[in-house]
Amino acid sequence: MLQVIEALKWRYATKKFDNKRMLSSAQIDILKNAFNLTATSFGLQPVRLVIISDKKQQEALVPVTMNQQQVADASHVLVFCIEKNVDGTYVEDYFNNVKATRNTPDEVLKPFKDYLLDHFKNVSVADNHLWATKQAYLAMGNLLTVCALEEIDACPMEGFSPEGYSKLLDLDKHGIQPVLVMPVGYRAEDDMFSSLKKVRKPIANAVLEL
Repeated sequence: MLQVIEALKWRYATKKFDNKRMLSSAQIDILKNAFNLTATSFGLQPVRLVIISDKKQQEALVPVTMNQQQVADASHVLVFCIEKNVDGTYVEDYFNNVKATRNTPDEVLKPFKDYLLDHFKNVSVADNHLWATKQAYLAMGNLLTVCALEEIDACPMEGFSPEGYSKLLDLDKHGIQPVLVMPVGYRAEDDMFSSLKKVRKPIANAVLEL
């Protein structure tokens, strides 16, 4: 447990990346797997991760990320996206995967499957997207902890233009919508923010034990 707490103390929202250092393919594989193992509502995984390492693409994203240079200087940029359309076909595909993975009988799956088919038939597009966006936050939170444990620097971002990202990365053709951005890599030695103490409430004020 101490290792986890020390790692979380070490991490910070990196303001300046060392643009000469790159993450290894093994480190990227850890992030891919950690993303895919994130808990999501109903287990439906209505989120996808786009990983960018092309420097020209990263530079092009700076103007649509409120001119935050981190997206250009980071080793990779992670873009958390939601599925635009979680419908009956999507639910059917999920249960086909459950059956193939666990060999669960149809009669066991049917009640939950019918519930989800009915739910997503009646939910509005706006509510569906809000639900999916919450799952993207879960995934980002999970990856922030994994990055800390692996000593990978990261900077979670909401300040960007989803429309700009969709256009530059041609995301519409994949049926996904960007909702969060997280550059990852290594902090620059002269990033003054890396040595600042964390400012947090006392635990007694942040946690209520009943």
